[in-house]
Amino acid sequence: VQLQASGGGLVQAGDSLRLSCAAGRTSSNNAVGWFRQAPGKEREFVATISWNGGSRTYADSVKGRFTISRDRTKNVVFLQMDSLNAEDTGVYTCAAGRSSFAGTNSASYIYWGQGTQVTVSS
Repeated sequence: VQLQASGGGLVQAGDSLRLSCAAGRTSSNNAVGWFRQAPGKEREFVATISWNGGSRTYADSVKGRFTISRDRTKNVVFLQMDSLNAEDTGVYTCAAGRSSFAGTNSASYIYWGQGTQVTVSS
């Protein structure tokens, strides 16, 4: 099972980016989450979406600025990131949950993809 994140880049503070996670052969009935890791820091939860998109959870640090969504027909999950700031810099990775709902703990996820780098200059 492979998940592939894409859409990262170098932007300025206040800009927007949209990340995509191609979930490949992962079941569209699984929750999908986004995590990020900044240099020298632990990986942290960003957002998660349930199998049908009916439940979404965000980290407090991104609430109101980031939006997670999914296209089940294409098995792709998106992370729209607005009003980016330097603290959002990091490698963003998507992961498939063990079931149709998954929480903020990385242990709830079973398949992890390659990350995409997001760099926000201030």
